[in-house]
Amino acid sequence: MNTLLVFLCWSVLCSAGEFTLTKSAVENIGLEHGDYAYRRVVVWQELINTGAQLSDTEKLDRVNTFINQLEFSNDIVHWGIEDYWATPLQTLVTNGGDCEDFSIAKYFTLLEMGIPAERMRLTYVKALHLNQAHMVLTYYPTPEANPLVLDNLDTRILSSDKRDDLLPIYSFNGDGLWLAKSRLGGSRHVGNPERLEPWQDVLARINDELTTVAKAGDALESAHTYTATNNSDVLIR
Repeated sequence: MNTLLVFLCWSVLCSAGEFTLTKSAVENIGLEHGDYAYRRVVVWQELINTGAQLSDTEKLDRVNTFINQLEFSNDIVHWGIEDYWATPLQTLVTNGGDCEDFSIAKYFTLLEMGIPAERMRLTYVKALHLNQAHMVLTYYPTPEANPLVLDNLDTRILSSDKRDDLLPIYSFNGDGLWLAKSRLGGSRHVGNPERLEPWQDVLARINDELTTVAKAGDALESAHTYTATNNSDVLIR
């Protein structure tokens, strides 16, 4: 993907309201993927539409809890390929994914709810107890603070200094790429995320997906275009 296309995709995805779908768009998702998928997307949309007024702490808690209710499944089982980064809609519609899919869904949901991209990073770590690579979402209350960790292995939101089971390797967001210098969140900026092909691929697919949904149901318009059947974030299987 060339640099201009990467910039255009990220600019579109940083715009407020990009994941706010109209009632007709959500109904089209239900017709194509079934009632349970429809209900999951309805609850997700209600979370986005009502969550902007919450504090950052409340946003983190609501989104972490909501996404962690999805079923964990590795890429081979879920998608039939060894490594695949799903879009938030794909993760919700299929009711599952792996740690990367969960982290990406949390990132874009929180971005949509008003948390700035510069406060969040998708962070690759080594899960020491499992001896395997793992992805979490980290949130920085201030640039120099130890980040908070949003994880599907330990669903509590804890400061990185409380997660001695995780060894950070590198992190990224739409603006940059960092190599970890310490367990506590210290890192060194090493460039932009263009070199991360899976990230650029998922950005392009999100952009294509939202364009397709918009054509099918005039999807991208203002918030509160419909009302969920209840105000809880309990996921409907």
